[in-house]
Amino acid sequence: MSEPLYESGTERVLSWLDGNALHVQFNNPARHNALSVDMWEAVPRLLNVAQGDDRVRLVVFSGAGDKAFVSGADISQFEDMRAAREAVARYEAMAEEALMAIHDFPKPTLASIRGYCIGGGVNVAISCDIRIAADDAVFSVPAARLGLGYRYSAMKNLVDLVGPGVAKDLFFTARRIDAAEARAVGLITRTAPVEALAALLAEYTGSIGQNAPLTIAAGKAITREILKPSTDIDLLLCTSLIQGCFQSADYTEGRTAFMEKRKPVFTGR
Repeated sequence: MSEPLYESGTERVLSWLDGNALHVQFNNPARHNALSVDMWEAVPRLLNVAQGDDRVRLVVFSGAGDKAFVSGADISQFEDMRAAREAVARYEAMAEEALMAIHDFPKPTLASIRGYCIGGGVNVAISCDIRIAADDAVFSVPAARLGLGYRYSAMKNLVDLVGPGVAKDLFFTARRIDAAEARAVGLITRTAPVEALAALLAEYTGSIGQNAPLTIAAGKAITREILKPSTDIDLLLCTSLIQGCFQSADYTEGRTAFMEKRKPVFTGR
């Protein structure tokens, strides 16, 4: 059941805690989970609460039903939201805020994908740290077929993930690729048969939820520094994060558990 703390503000985004994982599910199945304004707005709200909640070790994004993760933006709102110049700016700022909230979230984020993952769905997925998918997943970046401008942050995430060659292939052609090709080009990490996706997700939520939060947070932050231009890398931050791990109670617990041949119980302290 959803915790009262995690009210999304819209019935089109469901949220609940399962162990150490906060699940955020896009719930617009009549439109294949296309992202409406209220759905975009719900994401930063939920993540802001999750950031300060020690119960949450990771956030999982998924789509309701068995047809789609996210099939793009809800085009029924385009006339209202994108018809005029000011409306375009508002819409783009809202989407940017949601996607950057995912990208900059300090705890691990994971996209669990079934069916269509198109346009804005790809943007949500590549803003996450990890992407897993059922073998029925289909991916596409159709901006060139719609005449849409594509934000720098979204293109950078795509290029950082799959490289410029693959990014230009997918972007220029707007072609659809299946889960096997998506994995081959690095768009997703692992695939599973439809009936095995839940078990694969449980593998990730179990291991990430049990591993040392400070070590994971440091690894995520340092990876972000690695992707920056060399002149912008904050080596002092990296050093501080590593020292924080070695000075933590979790480091003591990890060493003790190893010597005692038992599973460690980490607290993030």
